[in-house]
Amino acid sequence: MVETENKNGKYSPEEIEFKWQKFWEENGFYIASDFAGNKYYILIEFPYPSGAGLHVGHVRSWSAMDAYARKKRMEGYNVLYPMGWDAFGLPAENYAIKNKIHPSTAVEENIANFKRQIKSLGLSFDWSREINTTDPKYYKWTQWIFLQFYKKGLAYRAEVTVNWCPTCKTNLADEEVTAEGVHERCGCPTEKRMQKQWLLKITEYADRLLEDLKKVDYSPRIATQQVNWIGRSQGARVKFQIRFNRIQISNFKYQISNMSSSSDGGRVERSGTSDSSEVEEIEVFTTALDTIFGTTFMVLSPELAKSYLDYVPEDKKKAVLKYIEDSLKKSELERQAEGKVKTGVDTGFQVINPFNKREIPVFVADYVLANYGTGAVMGVPGHDRRDYEFAKKYNLQIIPVIRPVKEDKGEVSEDGFWEYAEIKSNPDKAVLFDSGEFSGLTARDAKKKMEEVLVKRGIGEKTVDYHLRDWVFSRQHYWGEPIPIIYCNRCWEIKDQKSKIKNIEEDCAIINGEEHAIVPVPEEDLPVELPYLESYEPSGTGESPLANVQDWVNVQCPVCGGKAKRETDTMPNWAGSNWYYLAYLFADKLGNPKSEIRNPKSNNIFSENQDVIKYWMPVDLYQGGYEHTTLHLLYSRFVYKFLFDIGAVPTAEPYLKRRSHGIVLGPDGRKMSKSFGNVINPDDIVKKYGADTLRIYEMFMGPFDQTIAWSDEGVEGCYRFLKRVWNLAMTKVIDGKSDLRLVSSLHKTIQKVTSDLESMKFNTAIAVLMEFNNEWKADKKGLGKDEFKKFLLILAPFAPHMTEELYQFFRNPKSEIRNPKQTKDTVYESIHLQKWPEVDEKYLVEEEVTVVVQVNGKRRGEFKVQSSKFKVQSEIEEMAGEVAGKYLVGKEVKRVIYVEGKIVNFVTN
Repeated sequence: MVETENKNGKYSPEEIEFKWQKFWEENGFYIASDFAGNKYYILIEFPYPSGAGLHVGHVRSWSAMDAYARKKRMEGYNVLYPMGWDAFGLPAENYAIKNKIHPSTAVEENIANFKRQIKSLGLSFDWSREINTTDPKYYKWTQWIFLQFYKKGLAYRAEVTVNWCPTCKTNLADEEVTAEGVHERCGCPTEKRMQKQWLLKITEYADRLLEDLKKVDYSPRIATQQVNWIGRSQGARVKFQIRFNRIQISNFKYQISNMSSSSDGGRVERSGTSDSSEVEEIEVFTTALDTIFGTTFMVLSPELAKSYLDYVPEDKKKAVLKYIEDSLKKSELERQAEGKVKTGVDTGFQVINPFNKREIPVFVADYVLANYGTGAVMGVPGHDRRDYEFAKKYNLQIIPVIRPVKEDKGEVSEDGFWEYAEIKSNPDKAVLFDSGEFSGLTARDAKKKMEEVLVKRGIGEKTVDYHLRDWVFSRQHYWGEPIPIIYCNRCWEIKDQKSKIKNIEEDCAIINGEEHAIVPVPEEDLPVELPYLESYEPSGTGESPLANVQDWVNVQCPVCGGKAKRETDTMPNWAGSNWYYLAYLFADKLGNPKSEIRNPKSNNIFSENQDVIKYWMPVDLYQGGYEHTTLHLLYSRFVYKFLFDIGAVPTAEPYLKRRSHGIVLGPDGRKMSKSFGNVINPDDIVKKYGADTLRIYEMFMGPFDQTIAWSDEGVEGCYRFLKRVWNLAMTKVIDGKSDLRLVSSLHKTIQKVTSDLESMKFNTAIAVLMEFNNEWKADKKGLGKDEFKKFLLILAPFAPHMTEELYQFFRNPKSEIRNPKQTKDTVYESIHLQKWPEVDEKYLVEEEVTVVVQVNGKRRGEFKVQSSKFKVQSEIEEMAGEVAGKYLVGKEVKRVIYVEGKIVNFVTN
């Protein structure tokens, strides 16, 4: 530890910091009380306690929010700034497998290490509200929430296309797979599989998730990411009749039943009044219905095409199957890449355009994705660039059907191509032609009339589509919350039991070829506890390791008393984080070892704590990473809205304000990684420089929302700043009054720090503190004690340990500041409980002085300047040069003599 000698001893952060951390904790300074005045709830994303421990990204986020929390307390708010652990899920399980220990052991050890590191930073968390998602007293209510979804018909089981991670041996939600098609956690390329899964109907809330963004203050980048991920598109579904010669009806019916439960979006529909008149249809979704007369082909996504193989002639089937297989190995990013040569394969069968009865070929192409619309699109090469390129490659017709009105030239190519985006941007300036009864209408009017025709003829409907898909909620791994569902074969068979089982006709699961009723675990039997398994590694079979625990799987049915089986999939690692911000509010009822886990009266913890929830919710400020915008942030908003709908919470949105921080890169500008050897351990920085230096640096390193590379020189600079403050405190604090100019500068600093902290411009707030420090050092007289106290108060949120030490010394110089024995209730008054200093407006009015301009000693004019610009000689010379301009024409200025605040003299030849 670098130490500084002064008349009161050495500056030793390691002694100062540990002492005050212990004192603050023992005296409970940061414990928030319910109903104690104006509340301010600050939330940070509670961490997964990894084996690597705390990283500097955590420190950047939490130190900044800690500074904000400390300022809010000093402003008189009752601040809740809690901490807990998001400890279920794949990260914990993968770490445990790698280190050959049980996940429960790994979590316990990692939490202990995390907690030690956090406390070493002096972060003002309220540890009395600590929570852990792996505690049965906690996940009882995670399971309770799932049951409420099920009872409301928003949790369902279906066979769907899933993203399968071969490394983690489990499926993933779309949000957990990057644009490159890899698992966002482990980096392994994912595969597509069809599998029975539990899903939550987040799509039912899509519009509200979009509309309610207007009610909250999210940074533009965050709001835009959510809007784009939800991806609302206004359009129409149109049915194209399949033209075919023969079909294997029995196989096709089986595929129809599979497709009807799929969340992929593609649908096969059956119409007609008898078997002889049956027709099969493919439904497309389009936002460009007004171009339908220009449709010259149809394209199916590879995922959807698997359901239409019975229509493919035998001579085409091999090529189609090969194309589908190859396509499904590619990531969505590869399939959608800009400039990628379009590929496809002709299926050999056709469909009929319902508007003009034209037969058009059906292709499979990888540029069409299953999760857009229905997974089938109509190819309109006259007005879509991708379709145009595809048609050119496969020699398909290009038929433009919309052109600009005469007075609007537009941008139409020689072969008639006109991009639909231009049409869509101004539909009144586009006119249809070669479009039957709709020719001559503007695009806007034609689309309206076509939508009416769809309904009238029964060939489609106006609709809204979303990029968002229902949330895949099952995971085939061990370390997660058990899904509270039981499957009972006897209940399905006993007819008189149907009345006791909700929607029994629909709620059926096929297990080992037998039909089972889906029976929710009774609320009084929660939690369904996760059993301890010695061998918990993923099976790779598509089943959770829990499936092999017969004494846990086999259970008595709560409805009929017969033999039944538990659901063996577990919940995703996002399940517990969906409501943790609520759990903090009644953590004493979740974490008390003496509390009852069971709840025989079936009272829910939300209704029992409505007064506390109403006091603290919504969260005033939520801070977390950009990477969670379309994962946790979206999921938790959805779950909270559902809880609002069932009366469990008082507001429709959980977070009033959301902000995110940028990533801290390694010193080499690359993402920190052990393989690069560029990882910075916070423990090392704290040991060498102290926690205050680390906190200051991470807030000072750059704009809070931007990605910044680590700089060892920057850390050194922040340490020198704190060292200068200490030295000045011991040598240049005076009993008398400060110079007026220094007092004025201090109040401007208070104003700037107050404003910047509120707007989370932490780096500029610290910069102005450094600037004032330099002015204080340069001032010949020194800083008065009253002004010094104010300076400490505005520095305190950033450097809490050193400011507490200095504040206590100057309050009582005779006290033993190395080992204070004062108590909170008597002599001791923490700097962090003092009132935030107010700005005195009179000191913000800058003094103006007159500066005389001379040329070779002769007065040639004057100008007025604010006192703050005295020291910026370059600016003074520029202003003086404008005054003396005509006297300097044709002359060479040899030198400039500047007498600060009085005279500028240009010496010429």
